[in-house]
Amino acid sequence: MRYAHGVGKVRAAERALMARLPEGALMQRAAAGLASVCARVLPAVYGSRVVLLVGGGDNGGDALYAGARLARRGARVHVVQAGSKIHEGGFAALLAAGGRPAAGDPADAIAGADLIVDGLTGIGGTGALREPHARLAALASEAPGLVIACDVPSGVDAGTGEVAGEAVHADVTVTFGTHKPGLLIDPGASHCGVVELVDIGLGDDLPDPDVVAARPADVRPPEPGPESDKYRRGVVGVLAGGDEYTGAAVLSTGGAVHGGAGMVRFASVAHPVELVRQHWPEVVTTVIEPGTHDAKVLERIGRVQAWVAGPGLGTGDAAESLLEAVLSTDVPVLVDADGLTVLARRRDLLLRPAPTVLTPHAGELSRLIGAPREDIEARRLEHVRRAAAELSATVLLKGSTTLIAEQDRPVRVNPTGTPRLATAGTGDVLSGLIGALLAGGLPALDAAAAGAYLHGLAARLASAPHPDAAEAPISAQDVVAALPEAFRSLP
Repeated sequence: MRYAHGVGKVRAAERALMARLPEGALMQRAAAGLASVCARVLPAVYGSRVVLLVGGGDNGGDALYAGARLARRGARVHVVQAGSKIHEGGFAALLAAGGRPAAGDPADAIAGADLIVDGLTGIGGTGALREPHARLAALASEAPGLVIACDVPSGVDAGTGEVAGEAVHADVTVTFGTHKPGLLIDPGASHCGVVELVDIGLGDDLPDPDVVAARPADVRPPEPGPESDKYRRGVVGVLAGGDEYTGAAVLSTGGAVHGGAGMVRFASVAHPVELVRQHWPEVVTTVIEPGTHDAKVLERIGRVQAWVAGPGLGTGDAAESLLEAVLSTDVPVLVDADGLTVLARRRDLLLRPAPTVLTPHAGELSRLIGAPREDIEARRLEHVRRAAAELSATVLLKGSTTLIAEQDRPVRVNPTGTPRLATAGTGDVLSGLIGALLAGGLPALDAAAAGAYLHGLAARLASAPHPDAAEAPISAQDVVAALPEAFRSLP
């Protein structure tokens, strides 16, 4: 796992470590790591043109000490000072190594640099950048040279990923001690480029993380054993589709079939049932008469270990009755799409002892918790945590960065997302996939996180099946077809 800690936890760990180290040792560790990455990305250090953008904080000091190391190796290092303060020790070290303040208009120095080091602000920066920081951030982002950010790109909130105004767009972000949540969560994550973690010795002083992101080895779907049969592997029930949205039935069922379920039971009105039979003959189907309000319909469908309810189901009284029946069971339930619309007016249905997984996009979450969609998209971490607490559920917030939250647990960040998933029906596939993992016995948070990881990986494989292939447009059916390869690619 990649672990990310909030700013308060990082500061506390730094203070504890600095109390045991000689003065300035921690900054020297950070500067050494930063300089090493800078040297690695430059074609050659000797003769290269390096510009340091520094504010008055510790990240400015990190940049100055790193610049001194590069200057001693023959780089031509110039510093652009933002504001009236500068780290005195770092500035003195840079001058002693041959570095110099940039003369004239900073825009000229930045435009002519081979490498720009962003040390304008640190992890404590919040809100929009002020001048001259905002102008310097814009100049760095537009410059032809490589941009390396210290700890976090200036203008990005390290704790949340919020970007309130101008922010540096880095090619590489060198972060110290631990990842910060804002490096993993959009919109901040999109400003970071490649993130390099430098170990400065905080490990023993860091508490539990606030955010975690899986690596391939961390994704562990249920594996069938020698004694497995279709029932032991997990039976998932899918209530999806209607006469208007038949594709949701086929796609959510496909996600469940390729998600490792031992058996998939599907129920809907006659037309989507017939389509599911044609696409997935292995699925056991049940026809529900239109307008059915009888909760005993679940008995006709048969026993399951988890339910998926909502994609294309409709939002009328019959759909509400079916959702109420499913949420009255004692097995895990995933609710998506139309089911979420029903829950927005019937939040009482979430008062249940069994696990519930909700998979909204920002608009659906807006209806569930009464927050403006634009606020949710700007502050995704805050709102997914709020939703998990208010709704007493595992909440998977879809988007450019998919977040999965449970109350009092670190938020999971999915690292495999791709814009190629922004196409109709892919959310239905995800619902069925997570439902199969729930039926196989994974806890709700693990099932949602593993499902999101495999879903994103399948989309990447479908759009570029070979490492040297260009990405191609994909459909939701392509994602379903690529799921077996996504499972096979796990270590």
